[in-house]
Amino acid sequence: EESQHRGATAPVSEFVRMLARAESYWHIARERQVRWRTLTAWRQALMHELKLAGAKELGGIDLTKPYEIVTFDLRERAALTGEFALDWVIKFLQRDDGRAAGCTLLVDADTGKVSYQVEKSTGTRPRKRALLKRSGSLPMPPPPQRRLRVFAFDPSIGLQYESAGINEVQLSVPWERDDKGRDLLAPGPVGEYVEVIDHDPASRAFYEPVDLNDPVIVAQDGLPPSESNPQFHQQMVYAVTMRTIRNFELALGRLALWSPRRTHEHGTWRDEYVQRLRIHPHALREANAYYSPAKKALLLGYFPAAVDSGGDTTPLNVFTCVSQDIVAHEVTHALLDGIHRRFNEASNPDVLAFHEAFADLVALFQHFSLRDVLRHQIAATRGDLASQNRLGELAQQFGQAIGKRGALRSAIGREPNPDDYATVLEPHERGSILVAAVFEAFLTIYKGRIADLLRIASEGTGVLPAGQLHPDLVNRLAEEAAGTAQHVLEMCIRALDYCPPVDITFGDYLRALVTADSEFDPVDEEHHRVAFAEAFRRYGIVPDNVRTLSVDGLLWRPAADAPDENENVVIDIVKRWAADIDSWNLSNDRAELFELMRAKRAELHKHLEGTLEANSVILSGIDPSLPFEVHSIRPSMRMDWSEQARLQWVIELTQRIPQGGNGAAPDYYFRGGCTLLVDADDGKVRYSIKKPLDDEKRKKRQRRFLQDEANESLAATYFGDVTTDTTEPFAMLHRF
Repeated sequence: EESQHRGATAPVSEFVRMLARAESYWHIARERQVRWRTLTAWRQALMHELKLAGAKELGGIDLTKPYEIVTFDLRERAALTGEFALDWVIKFLQRDDGRAAGCTLLVDADTGKVSYQVEKSTGTRPRKRALLKRSGSLPMPPPPQRRLRVFAFDPSIGLQYESAGINEVQLSVPWERDDKGRDLLAPGPVGEYVEVIDHDPASRAFYEPVDLNDPVIVAQDGLPPSESNPQFHQQMVYAVTMRTIRNFELALGRLALWSPRRTHEHGTWRDEYVQRLRIHPHALREANAYYSPAKKALLLGYFPAAVDSGGDTTPLNVFTCVSQDIVAHEVTHALLDGIHRRFNEASNPDVLAFHEAFADLVALFQHFSLRDVLRHQIAATRGDLASQNRLGELAQQFGQAIGKRGALRSAIGREPNPDDYATVLEPHERGSILVAAVFEAFLTIYKGRIADLLRIASEGTGVLPAGQLHPDLVNRLAEEAAGTAQHVLEMCIRALDYCPPVDITFGDYLRALVTADSEFDPVDEEHHRVAFAEAFRRYGIVPDNVRTLSVDGLLWRPAADAPDENENVVIDIVKRWAADIDSWNLSNDRAELFELMRAKRAELHKHLEGTLEANSVILSGIDPSLPFEVHSIRPSMRMDWSEQARLQWVIELTQRIPQGGNGAAPDYYFRGGCTLLVDADDGKVRYSIKKPLDDEKRKKRQRRFLQDEANESLAATYFGDVTTDTTEPFAMLHRF
């Protein structure tokens, strides 16, 4: 019966697949009358295809007799994995001698697969199948997510009585499958995004790879947490990495790509697709863990540390691979490198500090998705997340092992001091200023969201009664904290598309945060953007070239407000690109997306090269007399204020001018460029975010930093001259 059921809908599935090949969701008219005409034509075309296919019956509808398709509409939804997806809702109706029959199909707009078939009829026609039998024949969908056990923070939490109960948590990560539903995950684990290679050079050992599809492991939601089991170490780095990747994909509206591997052949540079990030859980026997841009890998270390400060006991090993914070931090470095490769070049004090701060922020706010831990800490702090607690600390075990009294870093307890931003240069310390500012904004938003709960619980006094909080209040406070943290995390990630392509500063990032959130939520009823502007001001972070620190003053200027620019030169070519996004659910193939974006970069470069040279056009600060690079092109699907899906292109153009040197090679390059945010529907440039080459103030600041301040810092002890050594910017930065 199931084969007959599938056979009856086969012509519908084939029609939808044919439609997906011929049309693009992004080209369907938005204007209601034109859209109605288009969908009406497709309804008629489907009826014609059913007739040509010789279809006789469909869900109680006799296709040999008159019937109508009353609905042929798109349904936009979030798939079980959180991805943007589209379904056709197709409704058939037939009336015959007082009898009515109907059938509704939900069909995946990309694959043509019929997800649901709902039938209904009235009258005296007998059933051909028993209702129970028909219901029992429905296929069971495969689980969309895999649950894996991990340490909540790191193993040190389980050594303390008051926190032992929250030492283990489960993370839900996407169950990796191909487009036919087959499992992709191989032992290692090795999946679509990552490859765990457990070679321990110091011990000259290869550890047996874990198979997460082993029924015994699946049945118990992964291996139990263990410091001494290498297979659990492999499981934990995979789980934390996949959860971090998922947060980026949800916020940015596209698949995550690692930075390409650059090769030099026949005098030209070529970018090669990197499918998997390699993760080595036991790569180093030292107090270090870092992301290697050259190797496209995470190298995680382990080292012996004394149990107590006296050092009289045998040292025990501390493994960085079982610290959620360290793994999430390093994966974030890799993801950020995949989006902004030039953010590895220390052109001003903020660049490497931004890398460190952003990685800390992702690790920090992912704490709040651990619901049991969150409830425990809210109960312990009586809802006051500004007081010392584990949620605001990073890498506690690692920090204690290297001689600190507590966590490696903490977002709590730093008092705002505007002078710090002008004087602190070490990347971690400088990055902590940005982390503190963002965390203060989070606390402000959280306090605003729980104010009504506290008024109710305190009977209007605002002071909670002594004793433990009621469990219901703890749960409600935890819900608000988790929701606020996820919102702030997505704000932080979404802002990456609104940053300049080179030479980022903390002030640039504030403007990117405010502008990106304004696009996402124009109304901002809870005043999130005000909270960020106020917090950054308190820590002395003031963007260049802004007249006020009001929210309106911090927004990047829309391209429509800059009549002296010539962004129109990109309109015609970009309008044609939406047709090349032939998948109705964007692309499910990362390699295909990479190749498409590489082709678009070459196409746009050729188009702009001829246009700029012929017309001496100045495009967002790009000098037409100098060579330029289409540094990256990224699609981004976003939901506008009316909940309509919108596709936009993020285009980065860069240029460089050699500085200094003896003629053979420059001391360094002064880079400039722009980020263009382009609407895919009409090709218009919505924002142009510039770092022009003719900015003499910025040029002098970079020269002073690279030649004076940077080489006087501790970084020079490790890196040598930072103007020349950029191959491994994180290797020694994370070493203790």
